[in-house]
Amino acid sequence: MSLYSEYNGLKKSPTTTSESRPAAPPFYTSLFQFNEYYNKNDSKKDASDSKFPRNISSFISYIENFNFQTFYKENTDLVHLFIITILSLFTRLYKIGAADRVIWDEAHFGKFGAYYINGTFYHDVHPPLAKMLVGLSEYLAGFNGHFRFDSGVAFPSHVNFYFMRVFNALFGAIMAPLSYLTMLNFGSKRSTALLASSFVLFDSATCTISRFILLDAILLGFTSLSLYSLSGMYATRKTPFTTKWWYMLILTGTSLGLVSSSKWVGLFAVALVGLYTIEELYDLLGNKSTSIIQYGYHWAARIGCLIVIPILIYMLTFKIHFALLFKSGSGDSTMPSIFQAGLEGSKLGHQPFEVAYGSLVTLKGSQEYGYLHSHVDTYPQGSQQKQVTTYGHKDTNNDWRIYKQIGDKFNYTSDPLEYIADGSIISLHHVSTKSNLVVTKDFKAPLTAKYYEVCSHNNASSLPDPNSHLWKFEIISDYFSSKSKKVSALSTKFKLKHVQTGCYLRLTGKTLPDWAFGQQEVACGDDVNNFDSEELTFWNIEANSNSRISSKNQMKFKSNFLKDFIHLNKAMFKTNNALVPDHDKIDNLTSTPLDWPIVRLGLRICSYGDYDYKFFLIGNPVIWIASLIFIVLYPFQILYHLIKWKRGLYEPVFMPHVNYIYPATILWAGWFLHYFPFFIMGRVMYLHHYFPAIYFGMLFLAYQLEQCTRLFKNVKYLRNIDMIIGVLAFLNFIYFAPFTFGFDYPAIQLKYRRWLSTWDMY
Repeated sequence: MSLYSEYNGLKKSPTTTSESRPAAPPFYTSLFQFNEYYNKNDSKKDASDSKFPRNISSFISYIENFNFQTFYKENTDLVHLFIITILSLFTRLYKIGAADRVIWDEAHFGKFGAYYINGTFYHDVHPPLAKMLVGLSEYLAGFNGHFRFDSGVAFPSHVNFYFMRVFNALFGAIMAPLSYLTMLNFGSKRSTALLASSFVLFDSATCTISRFILLDAILLGFTSLSLYSLSGMYATRKTPFTTKWWYMLILTGTSLGLVSSSKWVGLFAVALVGLYTIEELYDLLGNKSTSIIQYGYHWAARIGCLIVIPILIYMLTFKIHFALLFKSGSGDSTMPSIFQAGLEGSKLGHQPFEVAYGSLVTLKGSQEYGYLHSHVDTYPQGSQQKQVTTYGHKDTNNDWRIYKQIGDKFNYTSDPLEYIADGSIISLHHVSTKSNLVVTKDFKAPLTAKYYEVCSHNNASSLPDPNSHLWKFEIISDYFSSKSKKVSALSTKFKLKHVQTGCYLRLTGKTLPDWAFGQQEVACGDDVNNFDSEELTFWNIEANSNSRISSKNQMKFKSNFLKDFIHLNKAMFKTNNALVPDHDKIDNLTSTPLDWPIVRLGLRICSYGDYDYKFFLIGNPVIWIASLIFIVLYPFQILYHLIKWKRGLYEPVFMPHVNYIYPATILWAGWFLHYFPFFIMGRVMYLHHYFPAIYFGMLFLAYQLEQCTRLFKNVKYLRNIDMIIGVLAFLNFIYFAPFTFGFDYPAIQLKYRRWLSTWDMY
């Protein structure tokens, strides 16, 4: 029974005496004891006595009469939590500053945190909350944002990396006490809750990863909070709409918002809570004591707390992210042109907005695929002319000049100056390669055969059709004016229709092979009946330069938050999917999901010079392998009980009064949801991707060991299996302590701790 389930609130009427007062829960008993002792003895004191000495003397008397055995008996959970928290802080903070240089991905996330100090916009694949917390730690540490966090570089004296790491480690430290409370909420014995928290304490991998300026400890802290709050929902399921029930429901929604705002892996926690909620609502549907109106209230409460609250928190983190990063930076190109123009230091707000023949422009796709781009490299097949792609970074190969046909010739000047408008016919001249944007019907796009190839041709006039490089503007909309017929830089969204074929210049969403440097395919085609596909034909002019047009009329741009929010999430998704493994390179850091549960691989997370301070990231083999065994056996265990139940045999596991199936399935499903999706991901993967899953695995192991001790209580060598595995886990943690806390001598000296040849220790 949990702390919360033992206490339903103290309510005292004005006439209630101390004898009739409801029994206080263990957490509060000592406070009431002191209060009653003080009130009893306070009346004996002289009224002229000063209040300060009277309180001190009463406190001293209380201490003199203090009995720890009684206190422990009445506050067992509080004492356990205190001890667990102290041990957790010790394991996460011990020698945390010994490595005084940038370790592994501190090079990325320390730098991202510095961007918040500097206010410089950047782009990354993860949501911003955890990185903002890293930035907060740097701000509290007095960091000025100038250190670049280059990998392996020693921290200068003015960078308080010790505080930053401690701040980060606190999120990892809360996992152990939360695991204790979670197991109590699931109805486990205190000994099982202690065992679960000891597994969390003594897992080498999660302990090591919590000691650096990374996102993983923050993710794990919020993951453990989401599981704790879910266990609270489970513990209060029979007392709906009470204060405690509302508290756990709101806490669950809040924790889901926090974990999904830290890394998208947190969405697996959202899925777990979602599945549990669906099952709970389905169960309530068959409960005749719940009226239809009450059932509707259940739906409303869950929609508000488990959907609305997480979404609001997720969006709020992006709102703060945009507010803090107000300066132009390296990540500008991922955002819409209007957003970029509103950043401090951006040149886009200081350019002519009218577009005319002769203007030098860059064209940006309305989706997240970058700028219209060409280079000297040619297609290996098809026209074998210069490639046309989109490129996600700003580059001179993104520059195109707008030409006009005058008679049978093309020129980029016109007299008088003529502005581009809806229906204008142009030719796009690629400046660096001195070629024209061309489409012919003779060649199909390299990846999308239903579209035509788009290339850059040096001598378009030699082609059979002289119109092969003519394009027509078709305005879709304007950010500021729905009635505008002129094309304006930044604000006008348009299509480019190829005059000869009638197709539209478009993105396909496909990534070209290495011969095109992994850039995005551009083609010419149309899908007028598919809105999502039609969006890929939309373009806008971002950069615009024309010496004949004044740039004095500057505007202050303020983009739409919701559009920016959606755009950035799409860009994050695209960038994340682009993180594919390079099979042509040997990388000892990457791994596969099959490697993780069996501890087949460890990870050297820093340089391994003989006298460098170094770490070897590896899980506790006892905990990881034991949890895997029970996880694999669980579906067969359930199948066995189902067969017995179907055969009409007495099956207590499925009885409503047996508190087993729900907690076991929640923990098993949490592991499954945080692990299995990696098998269908194409992105590059590392050992630390398994850490949220193993947190569920550790608690599941403790829970199953409790069932084993009950089942085998009369079997001599199995009745203490939980204690045996707990001791082995602790001994294993001590044995691998150099890997966890670091060492500064040749790794070959630890060769006897290299249990598998696949452990790349030296």
